[in-house]
Amino acid sequence: MPAGQVRYDNLTPAVKKVVFRSRWREENPCWTSFHEYYGFTPFYCEPGLRGAHEKGGVEGQVGYFRRNYLTPVPQVDSLDELNARLAEFEAKEDERRIGARMRTIAQDFAREAGHLLPLPDDPFATGITLTPRVDRHGVITVKMCRYSVPVRFIDRKVTVTLTCDDLTVYDGRREVAPHRRLTGRGAEHLVLDHYLEALLTKPGALERSEALHQARAEGTFTVVHEAFWAAAKKTLGDIEGTKILVKVLLLHRHQQHADVVTRIRTALAAGTFNEDVIALEARKAAQAAGRAPTVTASAPPRNHWIRPRPRSHPSHRAVSPVLCPPIRVPCPAWSSGTSCCGFDGRTHHDHRPSRPDRTGIRRGDRHRLPAASSAHHASPGRRHDRTG
Repeated sequence: MPAGQVRYDNLTPAVKKVVFRSRWREENPCWTSFHEYYGFTPFYCEPGLRGAHEKGGVEGQVGYFRRNYLTPVPQVDSLDELNARLAEFEAKEDERRIGARMRTIAQDFAREAGHLLPLPDDPFATGITLTPRVDRHGVITVKMCRYSVPVRFIDRKVTVTLTCDDLTVYDGRREVAPHRRLTGRGAEHLVLDHYLEALLTKPGALERSEALHQARAEGTFTVVHEAFWAAAKKTLGDIEGTKILVKVLLLHRHQQHADVVTRIRTALAAGTFNEDVIALEARKAAQAAGRAPTVTASAPPRNHWIRPRPRSHPSHRAVSPVLCPPIRVPCPAWSSGTSCCGFDGRTHHDHRPSRPDRTGIRRGDRHRLPAASSAHHASPGRRHDRTG
């Protein structure tokens, strides 16, 4: 990190306003936090022609780099690929001499490296924090791009940290869904693992799902999974065969991917479709290789199909995902592992407190009213004769 002052040309992310004819600048608060964290002082050049002599040859070198390495514009599939290419270009530049200088760029940098300050132990957090709501498809929308989250968070707000490269979703302080940041408008990234619990109850939704299509393209759903799925459907039927596949995919959360894939291939050769056998063989393979049989993973909470909202919500309702069984509403005395609603998806209990209607009578109390009172409220606009 450079020590002392670093010159800047009033770049917009750093400078909000140039104070009239002076060196004073109204800085962006994030930029102020950044240079204070790393311990250097920005020196701003004068705007326009008055400050042209203060920039040195920096802008000329930027133009040189653009003309020699970024023309035509590189075609890449990700930011990682672009950064890798820029690193190759910089390595080539290390052997170049600027003008008539005796030393190369790499030699000049080696002489100056001793005057640089060490970096802090923890990097500065440059991301922004957002709180989107998960829609009924288990997806959040951030900067016009869509990202999947586990279906148990449907209709809940989550915390998102967005950086130039990554997007991380948190439930409180627990990380629940990391993604690479998307750059195309309207692009979406769906992770098949986020929908596995829902697919256990609706296995027919797997075959033509977008999450499965992306998993195939990324290589997480391999040809071994395809062969196992086809054999399971042929032996057990489409529904039961798909359920077995989903249970096997759940093993990837707690065991090494390579171990599970290898044991799927072994089970396929033996003609067995029991997920417990595959899990046991994967553990044996990991122990034989001297590795931990399981990987660290945070298990979903019990009864993750039913997630009550805070008690302050007027309806105290929990909304189920689109792929899950129909909507079920938990009891006010809901506790982990218990529910009066069941899991069959056919019972709907409404435990909301009744509210008075226009007549001042609470819902559900009409059938307990006396006959005369019922007649009175049945025709509030009619005049009654009390003398008879």
